Amino acid sequence: MSNLYVVSGAGPVGSTVAGQLAGQGHRVRLLTRSGSGPGHPLIERRKLDVSAPAGLDEAFDGAAAVFHCIHGSSYSARAWAAELPPAEQTVLAAAGRAGAVVVFPESLYAYDRPGTVLAEDSSRQAAGGKRGIRAALLAARAASATPTVSMVAADFFGPLVLNAHAGARMVPAVIAGRPVRVLGRSDLPHSFTYVPDLAAAMIAAAGSRRAWNSVLHAPTGPAVTQRDMAGAFARAAGAPAPRVGTIPGWLVRGAGPVSSGMRELAEMLYQFEAPFVMSSARTEALLGLRPTPLAEAAAGTVRWWLDRTAAGRAA
Repeated sequence: MSNLYVVSGAGPVGSTVAGQLAGQGHRVRLLTRSGSGPGHPLIERRKLDVSAPAGLDEAFDGAAAVFHCIHGSSYSARAWAAELPPAEQTVLAAAGRAGAVVVFPESLYAYDRPGTVLAEDSSRQAAGGKRGIRAALLAARAASATPTVSMVAADFFGPLVLNAHAGARMVPAVIAGRPVRVLGRSDLPHSFTYVPDLAAAMIAAAGSRRAWNSVLHAPTGPAVTQRDMAGAFARAAGAPAPRVGTIPGWLVRGAGPVSSGMRELAEMLYQFEAPFVMSSARTEALLGLRPTPLAEAAAGTVRWWLDRTAAGRAA
């Protein structure tokens, strides 16, 4: 395979994929609208809007794989429906001309039977809202002539992860010894995926033709409660056991009529008001990967937050 890889988007997933590839000695072309992203001698940061065809053929030329890691301009079904499908079709067409596989990070939104343990062969026929959009994206990838891999992850945590339930909403407060409030219930099993494990699985799948044209699950450890996650971060930080309160679903739903953000969040409450668990056993066996143990992942996450805070103070 070529030693060149293209990554679109420099959020937590795109930046982590780019960093891991460069760390393995691969050349990376990182495409963003702003030209941002991690600095590394093997990472070429290029300003390019991948939702527009202009420039894509040249940017993808010679690439073994494209890791398409962009997200919508806002967390809303309207933005996703307008932006994500055409961008994916543009990327798939250009990657097909370049002879490259396209690897996507994916969520659990499309799964329509969330009361079961969600496995690689579970039904993904959710309808309506953001969930229906994710299901439609998966169907369009399956229909594409360009080879694809969709790597599903549960809720993110880890370095670079800010806007997440186990990100800025939890970790800084735990480190500081402040109370934490979590969405829904704090005592139910819930799956969380460490972003470096997601990135490693995406890279491994790109290099394994057996993994192409499939929906896989990023290596994800045993489900824990949100209270457990806060406790893991506290132990990693040497902080006292956190006080964990909740934001009840009725409050989120009640704010929906006056807050678009709350309306969008209310759509996903089912994930936090009942057990929400995924299995990655089949993908782990296919790719020969294992999830990072929670204590180790929590320690890596806390180190990143402490470094970030120290850098902010020094600036």
